[in-house]
Amino acid sequence: MYSEKRKITIGHLYPDLLNLYGDRGNIACMMQRCKWRGIEAETIEFNTGDEIDFSKLDIVLLGGGSDREQAIVCRKLLEIQKQFKEYVEDNGVVLAVCGGYQLLGKYYKTDAGMIEGLNLVDIYTEQEEGRLIDNIVLQSELVEMPVVGFENHGGRTYINDNKPFGKVLYGSGNDGNSGYEGVVYKNVIGTYLHGPLLPKNPQLCDWIIARALERKYGSAELAPLDDFKENQANAYIVKRFIKE
Repeated sequence: MYSEKRKITIGHLYPDLLNLYGDRGNIACMMQRCKWRGIEAETIEFNTGDEIDFSKLDIVLLGGGSDREQAIVCRKLLEIQKQFKEYVEDNGVVLAVCGGYQLLGKYYKTDAGMIEGLNLVDIYTEQEEGRLIDNIVLQSELVEMPVVGFENHGGRTYINDNKPFGKVLYGSGNDGNSGYEGVVYKNVIGTYLHGPLLPKNPQLCDWIIARALERKYGSAELAPLDDFKENQANAYIVKRFIKE
């Protein structure tokens, strides 16, 4: 068992604007699963006007918001795009959900105009007719269990040659046609799954925590937890939507 006291610092970016879909539940899940293992966990919220120092962060959460709020956030983040890009390229851990996922790319083309992206990952999003709304189930290489969640997006995201987060077993995914959902780049996960995502998928939460520990301490060892109830809930959703 790892004896040195370990600490994880989570940066929650602009929860005053990107606050849809229960993203705070992802923070609560990471915090609790760290504490159950004796890992000190701290969350720092960065609201509009706050200075962000990525060198002090082990995990970054970028949540979902409306197109208007995304545009405001992106203007703020473009001022520190270089620092954010350096964090990503240095294997910084990022979970970007829905609107946050769209902001990772080159641009988001909407009916109201073009939102310039952060260009952290080689992807782009375009608004198309109709919204993709439903429960969703994925098979992801990152974890053994299926990944479950809920999607609600008008944008279609195209990930070029990047690795998808998962193969769609039920639902629409990135664009409703490719059969894939989300993107994985280094230690960045971009996804449309919310509701929130991590409490429904404890293995994924542990993957994120482990990558942060590995980057900071060189070791990703995590003590096992009793996830019986979480696994039952996950299995129920899979059985409900995936017909044998």
